Amino acid sequence: MKFTHIAAAMCLGLASLPAAAQQYQLSHNAAPGNPKSDASDMFAQLVNERTEGRITIDVGGSAQFGEDAEAITNMRLGSMAFSANSQGTSSAIVPELAVLGLPFLFDSLPQAWDVMDGPIGEQLAEAAEAQGLVMLAYWDNGIRQTSNNVRPIESPADLAGLRIRTPPDPITVDIFNALGANPLPLAFSELYIALQQGVVDGQENPLINIYSSSLYEVQRYISLTGHKYEATFLLASKIIWDTFSPEDQEIIRQAAIEAGDYNRQRSLNDEMELRATLEGEGVIFNEVDSAPFQEATQAVYDQWRQQFPDLVDAIVEAAAAARTE
Repeated sequence: MKFTHIAAAMCLGLASLPAAAQQYQLSHNAAPGNPKSDASDMFAQLVNERTEGRITIDVGGSAQFGEDAEAITNMRLGSMAFSANSQGTSSAIVPELAVLGLPFLFDSLPQAWDVMDGPIGEQLAEAAEAQGLVMLAYWDNGIRQTSNNVRPIESPADLAGLRIRTPPDPITVDIFNALGANPLPLAFSELYIALQQGVVDGQENPLINIYSSSLYEVQRYISLTGHKYEATFLLASKIIWDTFSPEDQEIIRQAAIEAGDYNRQRSLNDEMELRATLEGEGVIFNEVDSAPFQEATQAVYDQWRQQFPDLVDAIVEAAAAARTE
C-alpha cells in the first residue's frame, strides 16, 4: 500500500508505519531534462538506496504537486517533506535568501557556489530554519539572461515599457523596475502560454530553463544581460526532518549534497553549450555591455541595505573575495 506523507501527517502516523512504508514527496517546477529535475531524481534514488528502501521519495516535477509557493506552505505545515524550490518563492518566506540575487553580484557560477558554501550559506540556512525549513543543499539555477519578442536589449533604454515576466522575487522586480521595464511576476508553469499569447513581451531565465521548457519557441531575441544569479534550494520540512533519526538525517543531507554537485556541474556545462543549440533553433543572440546596466541597478543595493545592512555588506565582501581566488 502506498502512503504519501500527506496521509501520514494527517494521522501523525510516520512513527507507527512499517519502516519500508515511509514514503515522502519532493516537489519542483522544472521540466524533464532540466538539471533541477535530474538532480531531484538522483537525490531520491540515493536516499532510497542508502536506506535500503526504508525511505522512498516520490518526485513530482513540472509542478505536479503544486507551485513552489504551495510546496513551501505544505512543508511548513508538515504535509510535504521536500522541495527543490526557487529562490524567489523561498525568499517570500525567508527574505534573507533574496540577497543571493543582488544585481551583478556574481560573475560566474563557481564564484556563487563558493559564497553559498561558506559562512553566508550557514547564515542563510539559519534564517530558513527559523521559518520551519531545513536547508539541505544549495543547488544551482544559473545566471539569468533576458529574452523578448520586440527587440534586442543592448542598453537599459531598450527595456523601457517592455512587459517582462519575473518570478515572484522582490529583487528581480526591483532590478527590472530600475531598468525601466514593466516587471510582471508570474508562476513559471504559466510562462510559456503568457509568452505565446503576448500577455508578456519577454522574460528572464538562465539558458537551461529557456531551453528545457521550450521558451525559445515563443521568443525571438536573447540578450546576454547576466543581470543576476539564482540558486535552487533543496529544502526539507523541519517538522518532518525532526522525525528522522540522526543517521537518516546524515544520509539525506549527504545525498542532497551529492545530487547538488551533479546539478551544479550540469548547469555549468549547459551554460557553455546551449547558445549554439538555441541559435540553431533560430534565436537571435546579442552581447551586452553590462556597465550601464550595473549603474542603473545600484539603487537596488541601497534598497536592500535598508532591510539587511550587515548581510548585504557581508555578501558583497564574500563575492569580492571569491572573485579573486
